[in-house]
Amino acid sequence: MSVTALKETTPAPKRPAAEVVRLARPRPPVKTRLRTWLTRAAVNVLPPLVMAVLLLLMWELLCSGPGATLPPPSRIWTDSKDLILDPFFVAGPQDIGLGLRVLVSLQRVAVGFGLAAVVGILIGAVIGQSIWAMRGLDPIFQMLRTVPPLAWLPLALAAFRDSNPSAIFVIFITAIWNQIEFFWKIMLPSAAPYIFTGLRIGIGLSWLAIVAAEMLTGGVGIGFFIWDAWNSSRLPDIIVALVYIGVVGFALDRLVAGIAAFVTRGTASA
Repeated sequence: MSVTALKETTPAPKRPAAEVVRLARPRPPVKTRLRTWLTRAAVNVLPPLVMAVLLLLMWELLCSGPGATLPPPSRIWTDSKDLILDPFFVAGPQDIGLGLRVLVSLQRVAVGFGLAAVVGILIGAVIGQSIWAMRGLDPIFQMLRTVPPLAWLPLALAAFRDSNPSAIFVIFITAIWNQIEFFWKIMLPSAAPYIFTGLRIGIGLSWLAIVAAEMLTGGVGIGFFIWDAWNSSRLPDIIVALVYIGVVGFALDRLVAGIAAFVTRGTASA
């Protein structure tokens, strides 16, 4: 065999494959990151802030005349400045700041909503395993959930003989239906986003129910404060309390949404 033939038949040695080295992405400078953060903050904060200022100006203009029935923001600040600046004062058993009243209401919401979440999810899990149980109980649940929350209050007062457990029961009966419905429709683990959707709806309804219930049961909650302020013709105090209710309700919704995003790894919409 000739040398030329050997060269033609002998395979060439394989070269080692080139290794792909990923370079670390360079971090942007501090100024760039700070500028990006400020831009995002401005996009999220400025629109509601500008809208709030415009609404306050419009409110001031419309309610500053002699025939206005509602107080303007300037009068609210003058009459209710102490409530705004010192929300945790204690001047007596029934004379406390709005911050403390909100805490009392939140305690009732926590107990009632917690019971509704646990009982509702457990009942939903049991019903979800049996088509007969779902068909038998679904009409009853749908009928009971349409009863307004305050319609349960007289029965609760008659049964418990006390305003505090009665208010907690109203919260419980308001929030439980969402937990049952969202759990039995789609079971775990794919149901996690739907469960948290039900929890978000339930916590909002619970906050609405406790404010309404406290107007009738009395005590030191935020709902009773609004009713007492109405009886005393303190409209500025009522408006300040409404702001408190709105802020707390928004905070509760964001809290549940944040927990949902963390637990479901972003599959639950915030």
